[in-house]
Amino acid sequence: MASQSPTPKSAKATSKFAKAAVVNSLAVKSSTKTTTPAKASAESLWKRYGIVRKDPSRAEERNQIRNELMTMYHHLVRYTAERMRTRLPSEVEVDDLISAGLFGLMDAINSYDPSRGIKFETYCPQRVRGAIFDELRQMDWVPRLVRSRTSRMDRVRKQIEMSKGRPATDEELLTHLDVSPEEFEKINRDSRPVGIVSLNKKWSDADSSGEAREIDVAQEPGEADAFQMLQRQDLQTLLTRGLTRSERLIVILYYYEELTMKEIGVTLDLSESRVSQMHSSILARLKSQMKHRLKEVSEE
Repeated sequence: MASQSPTPKSAKATSKFAKAAVVNSLAVKSSTKTTTPAKASAESLWKRYGIVRKDPSRAEERNQIRNELMTMYHHLVRYTAERMRTRLPSEVEVDDLISAGLFGLMDAINSYDPSRGIKFETYCPQRVRGAIFDELRQMDWVPRLVRSRTSRMDRVRKQIEMSKGRPATDEELLTHLDVSPEEFEKINRDSRPVGIVSLNKKWSDADSSGEAREIDVAQEPGEADAFQMLQRQDLQTLLTRGLTRSERLIVILYYYEELTMKEIGVTLDLSESRVSQMHSSILARLKSQMKHRLKEVSEE
């Protein structure tokens, strides 16, 4: 049997694939030669900006071109700010970082020189990060000198711990830092962590979808309430005012320390009956005083 020649259908398919390959190769070659509209627009803006940048008489045109460039590269500021935001506390807003980064973008546009062959997308983020870091330093309540000394002590402490395999002592830190004992005490005091929490900081509960501020969140039952502690101290001062030392101790030990009459007698070297008698006398006087004070408060 004679061999069959390719069918017309398979021949057409082969020809179709060959043409597609040729078209794709031409498209790749043409894409390397042509410039995208966005790139062409950026190049023309930079060329125009380079002409008017140093001409005082064309300040309005310069500002207009600069604003167009800032709009074009605004995404670089947002991208940089969002990346830096992941390493910062939750109370730092990304919008604040973007606002600070815009100053870095403006500075980058003013100082960028396209003739050096460096892409603006590579040059700009460094200036944006610098502007954001400057803003964060201004927001920091701790002086830069204190931060620098604290960082140095932390580095020395880690080096000693890695070499010795145990926590570093104050004597070893003093020797490695090469400072006076007074200076070391100051550095050690400044390096102790101090927690500052904004009362307007957002607080979220995993069990609910709502958000609240720290100042609105109720404290845990086991935690001490500063306001209640102050009220308790004021009440104690009010009740014990005008009492003798023994009478004041009886009130404090019985109502605040919750000791029994017998335990109070042992503490004050008095009999239990004497303590009970003094306690009754104190209550009678306090009731009389409180009646007058309630009248004064109601009149006010």
